[in-house]
Amino acid sequence: MYPDPTTVTRVCSIGAGPIGGGWTAHFLARGYDVTAYIHSLAEVPALMSVIDTAWISLTALGLAPGAARDRLRITTDLADAVKDAQFIQESAPERLDIKQALYRQLGELVSPDVVIASSTSGLMMTQIQALCPTPQRTVIGHPFNPPYLLPLVEVVGGKTTEQAAVDWAVAFYTVAGKAPLAMKKEIPGFVATRLQEALWREALHMVANGEATPDDIDNALMNGPAARLMVQGQCMAFHVACGEGGMATNLDQFGPALKWPWTRLEAPELTQDLRDRMVDGCNEIAAGRHFEELAAKRDREIVAVTRALRDARSA
Repeated sequence: MYPDPTTVTRVCSIGAGPIGGGWTAHFLARGYDVTAYIHSLAEVPALMSVIDTAWISLTALGLAPGAARDRLRITTDLADAVKDAQFIQESAPERLDIKQALYRQLGELVSPDVVIASSTSGLMMTQIQALCPTPQRTVIGHPFNPPYLLPLVEVVGGKTTEQAAVDWAVAFYTVAGKAPLAMKKEIPGFVATRLQEALWREALHMVANGEATPDDIDNALMNGPAARLMVQGQCMAFHVACGEGGMATNLDQFGPALKWPWTRLEAPELTQDLRDRMVDGCNEIAAGRHFEELAAKRDREIVAVTRALRDARSA
């Protein structure tokens, strides 16, 4: 029913924000023809700003043969945007009513052999596809930000999604240079966001209790587990850390510590004081630097790490 993922040449990217624009940049860099659907022509500058920023890093990492920004077409006509698309990546605003209305339209406009993937980070496909007349080909394709640099895409279907659509999406993302994670079940927050949320809640608790500042927390992560997590995930990091005995030694020796009251996984009350301390702390770290400058610095450093890992793994 679905085409060979290696034959896809044109994709449609819906949305002009950091995620939609980031996906557009990624697909362009991989050599696809891309039609970007935006709600209004007033969004063109924002879309192009994301693409221009991304292109610096994508060029540094190496573009696919034939990749070019002039292979982008922008339109405010949804029917026009999807008419020749062989895959659709939807990054519309994170509101259920908007997405449901959009998928009702897409279900009527798009050939049923075209997979439609949502970038949503908080909604589930069962909710999104509820009003879609062809829900069997709709999946979650949740990226990590920025999607043009971080390879993870979490893929899962909804209640009425065909397994074939999920399998196709995984295959296509692989061809398109991503690292798809096919989820076993549809759960809120998927996998990576749930792990990130645990870190985030702990950070908020420590700031709320005066135990650490935002700068302390970022310093601890960047100079502690972050570098190790780039090469070993949490499970393998603990497996290797315990030497010959591996994870068995870890759990046997440190299992009792799991009951110690170290973590506070429930979210803290977001008081005005906690909000202000977080905002003031992050503004202090930013030291007056504009968002675009901070994003460019982030991208340069991710590129450097990616290059170093690529070189090390090919040695």
